[in-house]
Amino acid sequence: MIKFRAWDKVQKVMMVPRDMQTDSDGNIFYVEAMGPDGEYDEGDLDVFKLEQFTGLKDVNGNEIYEGDILHFGSTWCVGDEYDPREEEHIGLVEYRPDYASYVVNCNEKIYPLEQVISFDGYSVHGNAHENPELLKG
Repeated sequence: MIKFRAWDKVQKVMMVPRDMQTDSDGNIFYVEAMGPDGEYDEGDLDVFKLEQFTGLKDVNGNEIYEGDILHFGSTWCVGDEYDPREEEHIGLVEYRPDYASYVVNCNEKIYPLEQVISFDGYSVHGNAHENPELLKG
C-alpha cells in the first residue's frame, strides 16, 4: 500500500495528507494535509516533507515510515558459535537508491530494513523531526 505522512515545516507538526497533486511525470508538487487538531494546511514541497510508509510494522504494530527512528538489538555469531553479547542500535529509516530499498542508518553503518525486522525487539521510538535528540549519542 502506498501511503504517506507529511511533516509541516512551517507549523512543525506531523500531518496526514488528504490530497496530493502530481505533474505529468507523476511527481508530487502540491499537498493538502490535516493536522492533529483537525486543521488543514496546503502547499508545495517547500511547506511539506513527505515520508513514505515502508509497508512494514514494528513489534508493537506501529507503521514504519521514512524518517522514523528505530531501536533494535542484535546478537553476535562467530562462526557456528553463538555469543550472547547484544548490541543496541538506534538509527534513522531512509530510502537508499543504491540499495533500491529502505535501510536503517546507524551513524553511517547501514542495515537493510528487511534485515532489521529479523532482530529482536525492533521498535519505532520517534521520528527525526519531533525527536532528533534520539539520534545523538
